Amino acid sequence: MDFCEKVLSRAGDVRIIKGEPLSKHTTFRVGGPADYMAFPKDESALAILFEIAKNESLPVTVIGNGSNLIVKDKGIRGLTIVLGEEFSGITVSDYEITASAGELLSKIARTAYQHSLTGLEFASGIPGSLGGGMAMNAGAYGGQLSDVCVSARVFDPETGEIREYAANELELGYRTSMLLKTGRIVTSAKFRLHAGDKEQILKTMEDLNARRREKQPLAYPSAGSTFKRPEGYFAGALIEGANLKGASVGGAQVSTLHAGFIINTGGATAQDILDLIKHVQTVVFEKHGVNLETEVRVLGE
Repeated sequence: MDFCEKVLSRAGDVRIIKGEPLSKHTTFRVGGPADYMAFPKDESALAILFEIAKNESLPVTVIGNGSNLIVKDKGIRGLTIVLGEEFSGITVSDYEITASAGELLSKIARTAYQHSLTGLEFASGIPGSLGGGMAMNAGAYGGQLSDVCVSARVFDPETGEIREYAANELELGYRTSMLLKTGRIVTSAKFRLHAGDKEQILKTMEDLNARRREKQPLAYPSAGSTFKRPEGYFAGALIEGANLKGASVGGAQVSTLHAGFIINTGGATAQDILDLIKHVQTVVFEKHGVNLETEVRVLGE
């Protein structure tokens, strides 16, 4: 019985694919094949996938919407688990919203608006899913998930256990968390919001999204902001100050609209993007003496 058959015999209707290109599952549209890619629907299937992979000595990688990822050109060995559309669901109770890891942050923000709840407007244009968003403590325009998170259910791949963590236990900081440091995985999270004026909530969301469209290169594949904000600086301003707007390697380019974004102008490889990142880091350090750290995760080989 091969790996796929073992999964199907234990986890039932889990969708599983061999050799699936990661370029179909990242917003940068780059990345080689996954040996195996599986799409669980619930916590039980997630735990079974990890258990079988462990028994087969297969490494496991978990991704969400692929919006903050660069997957290298030779792809990912072992099993890649996608917590996406199948792993979704939103419930609203009074002022609290609970959502599964595969839900898009934009949809959760939209649901909050529909229930006249304020506090998630900042997330309405973030392209990522909840699971990755929690790991990175996603934020925009002065808001971040840690502002409104109450708790999260977290799966521990080492023990196979799932437990609920209070927000303060998740160590949510600027683009970091306990989850990133330990490899644990959010399966769902709860947010506490406030009653708001529906028209005002929509106006705020529309305003933020208009600013995003005006200032960000949304017409091209990218992973959002490529670099973390260095203390006391803005990455985009440092890059522009080093005359790197429009700099390119192969199909990868520093956006001429916003220098904090590296974009795929068409046909870029992951290596093009990584080489351009390295070039930007080198030139910015030479010019400004500032080390730019990447905000994107790099996976694969």
